[in-house]
Amino acid sequence: MRPLIVLNLKTYLEGTGEGAVRIAEACRDVGEASGIEIAVAPQLCDVYRVASQVDVPVYSQHIDGVGAGSFTGHVFARSVKDAGAVGTLINHSERRLNLADIEASITAAKGEGLRTIVCTNNIATTAAAAALKPDFVAVEPPELIGSGIPVSKADPEVVRGSVSAVERIDADVKVLCGAGISKGEDLKAAMELGSVGVLLASGIVKAEDPKAALEDLVSLI
Repeated sequence: MRPLIVLNLKTYLEGTGEGAVRIAEACRDVGEASGIEIAVAPQLCDVYRVASQVDVPVYSQHIDGVGAGSFTGHVFARSVKDAGAVGTLINHSERRLNLADIEASITAAKGEGLRTIVCTNNIATTAAAAALKPDFVAVEPPELIGSGIPVSKADPEVVRGSVSAVERIDADVKVLCGAGISKGEDLKAAMELGSVGVLLASGIVKAEDPKAALEDLVSLI
């Protein structure tokens, strides 16, 4: 399986509106040159903008486990799919859900053929998430998010242990590594610990030259 890199644009100004398009173009260009799948997760209002202008995999930052009907203010999986997304993040540390809501979101996403990445913060929650059969779990200790300190160095056992736990539960679920990832050595270390890729954000989005930062990220793979 080739590595998967998912770039979360959060609500950074650099990744808003036309900024989201420019960063998505960098993801496309570096992905094509390297042969590595690089996806982007823009804000909900930018999903259609990015998906319609750039040939790059687009993920929603969140969806809710609701169907059609009276659900004002919720994120409906069908509309995310129709906007051009191919997948979604679920339970990011900045958008936490309870276990029942995580399961409902996974079910809603899968009902529309969307890939699912459930974010977790330790080995135990990674194991619990894997039992719900998402496509990926992304382990990210919250204290390291945005810190510039990669989890693959600060707490490698949480990645190694998560990979082992997931393999015991469902070998079809794959593990991504997140928090503090920004450089080629970080991605290489994450892969050596057993993950199939990374979920990252500020190290690329807020870089002076996001394309150059992405090129460095994939340089050792």
